[in-house]
Amino acid sequence: MAVSYTAVVDVDGEGRNGGRVRSSDGLLETGLAIPKELGGAGTATNPEQLLAAGWAACFLGALRRAAGDRGTRLTSTTITAEITLTHGDDDEFSLSAVLRPVLGGVDQATAEELARAAHRICPYSKATRDNIPVVIHAGVAA
Repeated sequence: MAVSYTAVVDVDGEGRNGGRVRSSDGLLETGLAIPKELGGAGTATNPEQLLAAGWAACFLGALRRAAGDRGTRLTSTTITAEITLTHGDDDEFSLSAVLRPVLGGVDQATAEELARAAHRICPYSKATRDNIPVVIHAGVAA
Protein backbone atom coordinates (compact mmCIF):
# COMPACT_ATOMS: atom_id res chain seq x y z
CA MET A 1 0.00 0.00 0.00
CA ALA A 2 1.43 3.38 -0.98
CA VAL A 3 1.65 6.13 1.62
CA SER A 4 -0.60 9.06 0.71
CA TYR A 5 0.20 11.40 3.56
CA THR A 6 1.71 11.42 7.05
CA ALA A 7 0.72 14.03 9.61
CA VAL A 8 3.42 14.86 12.14
CA VAL A 9 2.41 16.53 15.40
CA ASP A 10 4.47 17.16 18.51
CA VAL A 11 2.96 17.60 21.97
CA ASP A 12 5.06 18.89 24.82
CA GLY A 13 4.63 19.96 28.41
CA GLU A 14 2.01 18.21 30.47
CA GLY A 15 0.03 16.78 27.55
CA ARG A 16 -3.67 17.39 28.11
CA ASN A 17 -2.92 19.57 31.14
CA GLY A 18 -1.15 22.64 29.78
CA GLY A 19 0.75 21.07 26.90
CA ARG A 20 1.16 22.54 23.42
CA VAL A 21 0.30 20.89 20.10
CA ARG A 22 2.33 21.79 17.00
CA SER A 23 2.13 20.28 13.52
CA SER A 24 5.32 19.99 11.49
CA ASP A 25 3.91 22.35 8.83
CA GLY A 26 2.98 24.99 11.42
CA LEU A 27 -0.70 25.03 10.45
CA LEU A 28 -1.84 23.60 13.77
CA GLU A 29 -0.56 25.15 16.95
CA THR A 30 -2.63 25.29 20.07
CA GLY A 31 -2.59 24.73 23.77
CA LEU A 32 -4.23 21.90 25.66
CA ALA A 33 -6.23 22.05 28.87
CA ILE A 34 -8.32 19.70 30.92
CA PRO A 35 -12.02 20.51 30.42
CA LYS A 36 -13.85 22.27 33.23
CA GLU A 37 -16.12 19.23 33.46
CA LEU A 38 -13.08 17.23 34.60
CA GLY A 39 -11.91 19.86 37.07
CA GLY A 40 -9.52 21.63 34.73
CA ALA A 41 -9.24 25.20 33.55
CA GLY A 42 -11.04 24.55 30.27
CA THR A 43 -9.08 27.37 28.65
CA ALA A 44 -7.83 25.43 25.62
CA THR A 45 -8.80 22.49 23.44
CA ASN A 46 -8.45 18.89 24.57
CA PRO A 47 -7.69 15.55 22.89
CA GLU A 48 -11.36 14.58 22.69
CA GLN A 49 -12.20 17.77 20.78
CA LEU A 50 -9.29 17.17 18.42
CA LEU A 51 -10.43 13.60 17.76
CA ALA A 52 -14.01 14.80 17.20
CA ALA A 53 -12.85 17.44 14.71
CA GLY A 54 -10.65 15.05 12.75
CA TRP A 55 -13.21 12.26 12.66
CA ALA A 56 -16.05 14.59 11.65
CA ALA A 57 -14.04 16.12 8.80
CA CYS A 58 -12.95 12.69 7.56
CA PHE A 59 -16.48 11.28 7.85
CA LEU A 60 -17.94 14.10 5.76
CA GLY A 61 -15.38 13.34 3.07
CA ALA A 62 -16.40 9.69 3.20
CA LEU A 63 -20.08 10.67 2.94
CA ARG A 64 -19.36 12.74 -0.17
CA ARG A 65 -17.41 9.84 -1.68
CA ALA A 66 -20.20 7.37 -0.90
CA ALA A 67 -22.74 9.71 -2.48
CA GLY A 68 -20.57 10.20 -5.56
CA ASP A 69 -20.06 6.45 -5.93
CA ARG A 70 -23.85 6.07 -6.01
CA GLY A 71 -24.49 9.05 -8.27
CA THR A 72 -26.34 10.84 -5.46
CA ARG A 73 -26.16 14.62 -5.36
CA LEU A 74 -25.93 16.09 -1.87
CA THR A 75 -27.00 19.72 -1.54
CA SER A 76 -25.42 20.12 1.91
CA THR A 77 -23.49 18.17 4.52
CA THR A 78 -22.91 18.92 8.18
CA ILE A 79 -21.92 16.72 11.07
CA THR A 80 -21.74 16.86 14.83
CA ALA A 81 -19.26 14.49 16.43
CA GLU A 82 -19.44 13.70 20.12
CA ILE A 83 -16.48 11.99 21.75
CA THR A 84 -17.14 10.91 25.31
CA LEU A 85 -14.42 10.08 27.80
CA THR A 86 -15.63 7.59 30.39
CA HIS A 87 -14.02 6.41 33.60
CA GLY A 88 -14.95 2.84 34.49
CA ASP A 89 -15.22 0.96 37.75
CA ASP A 90 -11.87 -0.62 36.86
CA ASP A 91 -10.30 2.89 37.13
CA GLU A 92 -9.55 2.87 33.38
CA PHE A 93 -10.55 5.52 30.86
CA SER A 94 -12.20 4.74 27.55
CA LEU A 95 -13.92 6.53 24.69
CA SER A 96 -17.23 6.32 22.88
CA ALA A 97 -18.54 8.27 19.90
CA VAL A 98 -21.78 9.57 18.44
CA LEU A 99 -21.74 10.89 14.88
CA ARG A 100 -24.69 12.97 13.67
CA PRO A 101 -24.41 13.67 9.93
CA VAL A 102 -27.15 15.78 8.36
CA LEU A 103 -27.47 15.54 4.58
CA GLY A 104 -29.35 17.79 2.20
CA GLY A 105 -31.01 16.67 -1.01
CA VAL A 106 -31.80 13.09 0.08
CA ASP A 107 -34.51 11.28 2.02
CA GLN A 108 -34.00 9.65 5.43
CA ALA A 109 -33.42 6.15 4.06
CA THR A 110 -30.73 7.42 1.67
CA ALA A 111 -29.09 9.47 4.45
CA GLU A 112 -28.89 6.35 6.61
CA GLU A 113 -27.52 4.25 3.74
CA LEU A 114 -24.86 6.85 2.95
CA ALA A 115 -23.90 7.11 6.63
CA ARG A 116 -23.44 3.33 6.82
CA ALA A 117 -21.32 3.42 3.67
CA ALA A 118 -19.26 6.34 5.01
CA HIS A 119 -18.63 4.42 8.22
CA ARG A 120 -17.15 1.59 6.13
CA ILE A 121 -15.00 4.05 4.09
CA CYS A 122 -13.78 6.57 6.70
CA PRO A 123 -10.25 5.81 7.99
CA TYR A 124 -11.18 7.08 11.49
CA SER A 125 -14.15 4.71 11.55
CA LYS A 126 -11.93 1.87 10.40
CA ALA A 127 -9.33 2.66 13.06
CA THR A 128 -11.88 2.65 15.87
CA ARG A 129 -14.07 -0.23 14.62
CA ASP A 130 -14.61 -2.82 17.34
CA ASN A 131 -12.46 -0.72 19.69
CA ILE A 132 -14.98 1.83 20.97
CA PRO A 133 -18.77 2.07 20.88
CA VAL A 134 -19.92 4.19 17.92
CA VAL A 135 -23.50 5.30 17.25
CA ILE A 136 -24.47 7.05 14.02
CA HIS A 137 -27.66 9.10 13.81
CA ALA A 138 -28.09 10.26 10.21
CA GLY A 139 -30.59 12.99 9.47
CA VAL A 140 -31.81 15.08 6.57
CA ALA A 141 -31.54 18.84 6.22
CA ALA A 142 -34.83 20.73 6.40
